[in-house]
Amino acid sequence: MTDPRRARLYEELSMESRRYLAAYVLFNQAVADHLGLHPTDVQCLSLLTAEAEPLTVKQIADRTGLTTGSATRLVDRLEREGYVARTPDRQDRRRVLVTPVPERLARVTALWDDLGRTWQTILDDHSEDELKAITRHMRRANDLSHTQVERLRAMPKPD
Repeated sequence: MTDPRRARLYEELSMESRRYLAAYVLFNQAVADHLGLHPTDVQCLSLLTAEAEPLTVKQIADRTGLTTGSATRLVDRLEREGYVARTPDRQDRRRVLVTPVPERLARVTALWDDLGRTWQTILDDHSEDELKAITRHMRRANDLSHTQVERLRAMPKPD
């Protein structure tokens, strides 16, 4: 039998997680609107700048859950707006890498930096152990999210 206090905590966490995710999606939409971009474009830029190396369109599709066709259109939009450039892969000339354009990304980075300072204040009163626990949770949630996306892709769509 589950401990009733723990069950209540899980329920509260579930509700707060739903609120958090909805708030983040709406925040992302507001950032995208402010920049004149699509919300998926903003997240793609975030993914590209979080990686050590440039990604291929296929890798972008895999990380975003988009089809390769949709990811190609996303990269086309970002390239048209000057946020990314397609560059040949020096190791494999058959591949094309999507490389962020630092000068154009400075616009997005400035906004994220300005907003990020305020977001960081919610972490200021946490201990180092708590920050490590939050980081561990976020990493595990990210991994699980990728697994769940793959699971959803394999499921038949409802009628």
